[in-house]
Amino acid sequence: MADNSLPLLSQSDHSNQPPQTDHDDHHNHDDIVVTSLDDMIEQSIGCFGWAQFVQAILVAIASIFDSQQSFINVYTDSYPTWHCTNGTTTAACNSTSNICQLSRSDWAWDRISSSSIISEWGLECSSAFIRSLPASSHFTGCLLGILFVSALADSSLGRKNLLLFSCLIMSVTTFMGVLSNNVWIYSLLRFISGVARASIGTCTIVLLTEKIGRRWRGLSGVIDATFFVIGTLSLPAIAYISGGSSWRAMYLWTSIPSLVYCALLHFSVSESPRWLFMQGLVDEAMATLKRLSPNNNEDINVSLLLDHHELDHVHSTHHDDHQTSNKFNIFSSIGELFVKQWARRRTLALMVLGFGIGTVYYGMTFGNGNLGVVFNGLSEMPSVLMIFYLIKSLNRRSSILLLCVTSGICCIMTVVVRSSELEMVQIGLEVGSFFGACTGLNVILIYAIELFPTCVRNSATSMARQALNFGAIFSSILVSIGKKNELLSNNVIFGLIIICCGFSVVFLPETKDAALCDTMDEQERKDNNIVHV
Repeated sequence: MADNSLPLLSQSDHSNQPPQTDHDDHHNHDDIVVTSLDDMIEQSIGCFGWAQFVQAILVAIASIFDSQQSFINVYTDSYPTWHCTNGTTTAACNSTSNICQLSRSDWAWDRISSSSIISEWGLECSSAFIRSLPASSHFTGCLLGILFVSALADSSLGRKNLLLFSCLIMSVTTFMGVLSNNVWIYSLLRFISGVARASIGTCTIVLLTEKIGRRWRGLSGVIDATFFVIGTLSLPAIAYISGGSSWRAMYLWTSIPSLVYCALLHFSVSESPRWLFMQGLVDEAMATLKRLSPNNNEDINVSLLLDHHELDHVHSTHHDDHQTSNKFNIFSSIGELFVKQWARRRTLALMVLGFGIGTVYYGMTFGNGNLGVVFNGLSEMPSVLMIFYLIKSLNRRSSILLLCVTSGICCIMTVVVRSSELEMVQIGLEVGSFFGACTGLNVILIYAIELFPTCVRNSATSMARQALNFGAIFSSILVSIGKKNELLSNNVIFGLIIICCGFSVVFLPETKDAALCDTMDEQERKDNNIVHV
C-alpha cells in the first residue's frame, strides 16, 4: 500500500537555505513549513475568527430542524385527553374508564379531533404497534439513511452538499405530511423524512469541526448543541401558539422555515477544506481556507503553503486506496470501518455507547410527552456549557463513563422515590438523567470525529448516530407497550442499559488534544507510534 503520510511540503526542501535575515522579514510568511495536511490547516485556521463564527452559525442552524423532526411526534401523535359527555347513558363512564369499552356517544375528546392523528383517524383503540408506527417508521428510516446515504459525505457529495440534500428532502416530505389522510401514508412520509434526516446531525458536527482548529474543537459541540436545544424548545412554543388547531399546523410551522434555510445553506455555506483536499480539489480548498483565515490572509499566504506536485501525489494514493477498499461497495465507505481490527473495535464500541445513550435520551422524552420535551430542553441548556468544559479539561473516556453511570443511576432512582411527597425529587432525578444522556450524546459525536480519519469520519459518526436511532426505536416501542402500566417501570430498564453500555469505553483509545488524521494508514501508524511510546 502506498505511503499516505508523505509530507505536503518536505522539511528537506528548506534544509539548504540560509537563515532568514532581518531585511527579509517581509517574506517570512512565504517560508512557512508544514509537514502534514493537519499542520497546514492548523496554521491557516487554528484561531477562531469572525468568518469561522459566521460559518459555524449558518451550519448549526440545521440542528434546529433536525431536533424538531426528532421530537415532533410527541405532539402530533399524542394520545389526547377525553371526558364523559353530559348525555351519557352509561353510568360506569368516568375518568378511569376504558373508552374502547364505552359507546362513542358516551365520551368526547377535550380538544378538536384534528389535534392529534390518534383522535382524527380513530386510532385510540388500535394496537401499540399502529400508534407507534409513525415514530418507529421515522427512526427506521434514519437507520437506512445512515447505511445508504450518510457515507456519501465522505465520497461523492461532500459534507455541504449532503447536508443541503438531506435538509431539502426532509423539508419537502415534512410539508407533504400535511396532506396525509391516513396513518399509512403519514408513516411512509415520516419514513422518507427519517431517511433524509439521518445525515443532518453528522454532516453538521463534522462540517463544524473540520472548519476550526483543534483547540476550539469543543466549541463545535457547544454551537451544535445550542441550536439543537433551540429546536427542542421551539416545539412547546409552537404547540402553544397553535393550541387548539390541527396537528398539521406543527408540520407547517417546521417545514416552511427549513425550506427557506435550504436556500441560505446553498448560497452562504462553504465546503469542508479537509474534504476538498482529500478529493484533490486544491484550488477550492485553498480558497475556502483563505475565506476562513482569521488573519484575513495577511499573515498566512495559503497558496505558498502547498507544493502542488506533492499534494497531487498524496491525493492520488489516497484516492487509489479509497477506491480499492470500496470497489465492492460503490454506495458507501462504511465497509472500511470493519476491514481492519482497530477500526472494527472502535466502531462497535461506539455503537454500543450510542445505543445506551439513545435509549435514555429518547425513551425518557417519549415517555414523558410534552413534559419530556421540556425536560430535554432544560437539561441541554446547562449541558451546552458542560460539553465545553469536558472537551477542554477532561479526557473523553472518563467523561463518557461518568455521564452514562450518572444518567443510569438517576433513571433508576426515579422509580425508587416515586411518591406524591417526593415529586420534586423525582423531577430532579429525571432532569439529571436527561442531562447525563444529552451531554453524553454530544461528547460521543465529538469523540467519533477524533477516533477516525477524514476519509471515513462522516461514516463513523453516522454509525454512532445509527446506534442512537436503535435506542430511539427500542425505547419508543417499550414506552408504547408500557402505556397501560406504570410508565416509570421502564426507567429501570433504561438505567441498566446505559450503565452497562457505558463501560464499552474501555475498548476505545483516548483522543483529547489529538491531531486529526486523514487516511486509515495514517491513523494506524499514529496509533502504533503512541502505543510504542
